[in-house]
Amino acid sequence: MATGLIVLGALSFLSVWAHANTRPGKTVSFDQDWRFHLGDVGNGQDPNLDDSQWRQLNLPHDWSIEGEFDEKNPAGTGGGALPGGTGWYRKAFSIPLTARSKLVFIDFDGVYRNSEVWINGHYLGKRPYGYISFEYELTPYLNFGPQKNIIAVKVDNSQQPNSRWYSGSGIYRNVWLTTIEKVHVDHWGTYVTTPEVSEQSSTVAIKTQVRNGSDSSAPVNLTTIIYDAEERPVGRAVGRNVAAKGSNAEVSQTIRVSRPMLWSDGRPYLYKVVSQLQQNGRIVDRYETPLGIRAFVFDIDKGFILNGKTVKIRGTCNHHDLGALGSAINTRALERQLEMLKAMGANGLRTSHNPPAPELLELADRMGFIVMDEAFDMWRQEKTKF
Repeated sequence: MATGLIVLGALSFLSVWAHANTRPGKTVSFDQDWRFHLGDVGNGQDPNLDDSQWRQLNLPHDWSIEGEFDEKNPAGTGGGALPGGTGWYRKAFSIPLTARSKLVFIDFDGVYRNSEVWINGHYLGKRPYGYISFEYELTPYLNFGPQKNIIAVKVDNSQQPNSRWYSGSGIYRNVWLTTIEKVHVDHWGTYVTTPEVSEQSSTVAIKTQVRNGSDSSAPVNLTTIIYDAEERPVGRAVGRNVAAKGSNAEVSQTIRVSRPMLWSDGRPYLYKVVSQLQQNGRIVDRYETPLGIRAFVFDIDKGFILNGKTVKIRGTCNHHDLGALGSAINTRALERQLEMLKAMGANGLRTSHNPPAPELLELADRMGFIVMDEAFDMWRQEKTKF
């Protein structure tokens, strides 16, 4: 998701992923006006359940930090000595009639842990891992117009201890609602690399996943434009008739950027890749991907080389919590942490030991941090049975 330098697990990286809001205007915050109950609830997913006495709150939310510190809590001192347990979240919302012909998705940036989600009583799925982002389609189960919809989320962090650091509990990252046309760029649908980089000219390679779920035989065209930080276009590519109706397609394009501003830890210059899909003479989808143009290599003798210059990575291992604020994501608190790290001379960050919130990666791109983005604490060797 970041556009700077991201080190994945085994220190391999050159990919550019989409940021938290790739579709401004079509993806909106879904954090407001939830109901919460701490403890298990029979049939908590039932749309007719009376939740009027539940606590009203906005997300992100970490219920563990609201509890009492006690070394006897099942998480133990290694897990922060705070309570876990089970909690339920519910939200009532409306979808306008104008969206009836479109597709509606919900994205969770992270829920700790064992989350299960229902929409209007229909089970959407379970996500055991608490640090990964995920998406569900809501379209087939929605009520359009004035009739309310009920989304319910069960979060089960009762199996303890399950972490050797403070995890928090609940829907502790942001939630998003996306409404798009049936012709669209897929979820996390762009993969951008910079295979050739110099100060004179750089090549940007873009792979775009296009989904055409429409009934129309009209051709779908893909225009990809790279904008600089001042919103000036610096290159474009056009693909015609890229996906027939009822099909999914991967479209490969290359764009050459003359005299690029190269991303570095000292000058973290960012471009923006905009993918536009057109059908029947109108733009049906617009998808944005941040981009840092850079070249790097790890050399056994010279170390890490960025844009032809040897760079010493000076970094820290940072867990995802925000101290007294708990795990509920707060962008300004993350930014403040990175400001303090920059002030002490750091230019690197290891996300110990899990994928961080998308906001952290965006900040790292903008502030000039080289990121080792870990996937798991351990994989082949288990620490607990659950």
